[in-house]
Amino acid sequence: MTIRLDRRQFLMGSSALAAAGALGLSPAFAQSAGLRQFFWGGQARADRTYGVNDLFKAANGAEVDSSFLGWGDYWPKLATETAGGNSPDIVQMDYRFIVEYAKRGAIAPLDEYVGGALKLDGFDADQLEGGKVDGKLYGISLGANSVAQLVNVAAFEEAGIDLPNRDTTYDDIRAMGEAFLSKNIRGGIRVIADGSGSEPMLDNWLRQKGLALYTADGKLGFDADAAIEWFTFWNQMRADKICVDAETQALDTNGPLETTMVVMGKSAMMPSNSNQLVGFQALMTDKVTITSYPRIAAGVGGGHYRKPSMFFSIGGSSKNKELAAEYLSYFINDPEAGKILGVERGIPCIPGVREAIAPTLNEQDQIALDFVANLGDLLGALPPPPPAAAGEIDISVLRTLSQEVAFGARTPEDAGQYFVTEASAVLARQA
Repeated sequence: MTIRLDRRQFLMGSSALAAAGALGLSPAFAQSAGLRQFFWGGQARADRTYGVNDLFKAANGAEVDSSFLGWGDYWPKLATETAGGNSPDIVQMDYRFIVEYAKRGAIAPLDEYVGGALKLDGFDADQLEGGKVDGKLYGISLGANSVAQLVNVAAFEEAGIDLPNRDTTYDDIRAMGEAFLSKNIRGGIRVIADGSGSEPMLDNWLRQKGLALYTADGKLGFDADAAIEWFTFWNQMRADKICVDAETQALDTNGPLETTMVVMGKSAMMPSNSNQLVGFQALMTDKVTITSYPRIAAGVGGGHYRKPSMFFSIGGSSKNKELAAEYLSYFINDPEAGKILGVERGIPCIPGVREAIAPTLNEQDQIALDFVANLGDLLGALPPPPPAAAGEIDISVLRTLSQEVAFGARTPEDAGQYFVTEASAVLARQA
């Protein structure tokens, strides 16, 4: 099953928003008494967010009406609310979508609040830059993170093999998978989830080859040969039972963490993010940890980068932008808020907050902090923000082709050619 973000819905929403502004219409939601907040995540993230909201109300007197959904359900809902001119005051935003939302006025520039309602003294410069579009600030990073592999420690212990580490290669993963097969771990659990539809995993693999998912001018940074190689690699991993099969991977709805391969006990590893370790551990009885994505060969690095895990932005149609900016400032600066949030959304970007929370971190939090701080030669430069159409390419092109190859509806050769052709067409339409 693939959850699709309907691009036409977003485009129609932008038109509706523009029309509403021209007619002088106001959003339907009464926003004078407090703030409305919307974010993606699970219950663990929600509990932390609600705790900070309570602190903000005690300090400021403003109520924050907050709600959340899983990733796959979040974006269609946000697009619908944007279309109705009823954007939440506080919107959780992703690096891959911030350009599109900013260019369409769905989120507001924050520059006029900086130094006033929004305090950014000492904020990590690279994380601040990540929230800018065309030189204007549209998103406040809620923490630095990096892609990571989620690892079920207990499953590896049962297999009697060492955990993957920062030097593990894809060839090593194959050897680990063969060990899992030979010992029939947990009745057939695979060593790794199918990564062929994972945009971050593809991005990491391309970067190690000196390529890129997207160039600075919004074009594809790889050709059909690279795409064919990618789909061929995972097709063989699937055929050799190193990664999960098509039917099993289709159970992952790209929504709640509960439907992911490691949580469901279908694989011992899967692509994830450093800040998600806390949320995954809350759902698991087995101990889990994180490590880097595999190297394409021994000694090859540079695939990882530290990126804003997510942003808070202010809705373009918000009537309470000043108050929303005060909330963002409180969320990132207050030490007590930082202690509640920990590193679940990434490593805090204010040095003083990092210092305040360090003694309070549990084992999973400390693992995440150490991982992001010690990437070493795995670390490369932060790529430019993806083009506005990147979300559509991820959801409607890459993931769809991944499933079609997995189920035998396309060959890797066909999928690789089509991926480049269709993705290029999507980018051209957007341009």
